[in-house]
Amino acid sequence: MREHICSTLRANGYRAEPAVDGQDAVEMVARGGVDLVLLDVLMPRLSGIDACRIIKGMTTEGFIPVLLVTVKTDTQSRVEGLKIGADDYVPKPFEQRELIARIEAMLRIKRLNDHLVSVRQKLERLSVYDELTGVYNYRYLHTRLGEEFKRAERYHEPLACAVVDVDHLQTHNESGGEAHGDMIIKGVADIIKKSVRGVDVVARYGGEEFLVMLPSTHLPGSIAVAERIWREVRSRAFVSEKTRESIRVAVTVGVALYPSPDVKTKSGLLRAADAALTHAKREGGDRICVFQQQGTLYSPVLSGHPPKSGAAEP
Repeated sequence: MREHICSTLRANGYRAEPAVDGQDAVEMVARGGVDLVLLDVLMPRLSGIDACRIIKGMTTEGFIPVLLVTVKTDTQSRVEGLKIGADDYVPKPFEQRELIARIEAMLRIKRLNDHLVSVRQKLERLSVYDELTGVYNYRYLHTRLGEEFKRAERYHEPLACAVVDVDHLQTHNESGGEAHGDMIIKGVADIIKKSVRGVDVVARYGGEEFLVMLPSTHLPGSIAVAERIWREVRSRAFVSEKTRESIRVAVTVGVALYPSPDVKTKSGLLRAADAALTHAKREGGDRICVFQQQGTLYSPVLSGHPPKSGAAEP
C-alpha cells in the first residue's frame, strides 16, 4: 500500500519519500523539507495517531498537513485523529483521483498559510526594525530606552547614550543621488553595529541619525565607543554607484550619561545627547561632544593629523 501510494504521487508530479514506520516518519519531518504527511493509522513502533500528535506538536510555527489513511469502517480512529490535529483522512481502499484531490486541497491551504506566516513575520519585523538599515526603529527605541533606564535606576548602574549624525548627508544625496545617500546610511549603520557589544542597542533615530544605548557603561567606555565609531566611519571609503568615485564620510557624535546632575529621566538623557550633538554641529561637525552641564567638546586625533582648531581634548 505504501509503495502504491508513493507511485501514485510520483506519477502526478510529487516527490514521495517512504517511511518504514511512524517513528521514521517523525524523524523525517524533524529533518525538514516535508510539505505533507500521509500516515496509516496502523504502523509498527509508533501508530499513525501517536505520530500525528508528535508531528503537530513539532510544527507550531509552520503548517504541515497530516492526512490519516484508515479503513472505511474505522470511524473511531478517524475521529480521534481529527481531534488531535489531523487535517483530513483518506479511506482505504481509495480512489486515485480522490487521493490526489485531497492532497492538492491540503497543499493549497499550506501555501496560503505559509504566505500569511511570511507576511506576519515581515510586519512583526517592520514594527521593530528599520527597513533600510536593519537596526531597531524609532518606535522600538523608546520602549527599549524606558526599560534600560528603569533598570539603571533600580540597580544604580550607569547608562550612556550616543547620538550619531552623518555629516552633510544632503550634499551626498545631491551629488550622488538618493540611492547613494541610502548606501551611506546603511554603511554607517553596519559600522555602528560592529563597533558595539551584543548588549548594546542601535536604533535609527532620524533620517541621518542613530542612537546607541550603552547599558552599564561609564563615561570612559562611552567615549571609547563614540571614538571607535568616528574613526571607523572616517577610515571607510564609500563608493558612489553613480560616479564610481570613492567618497569619505564623517559623523558627529553627541554623548550623554546617566546619572549626572542634569540627567534624571530618560527624556533628560535624550535631551542631553541631542544638546551635545547640536553643540558639536555648531562647532563644524566631524567631532564628538560629551554633555556635562556646560558641555565638553573634542575631536579625536587621526594619525598624523592635528586636532581641528577650536577643539579641546577632554
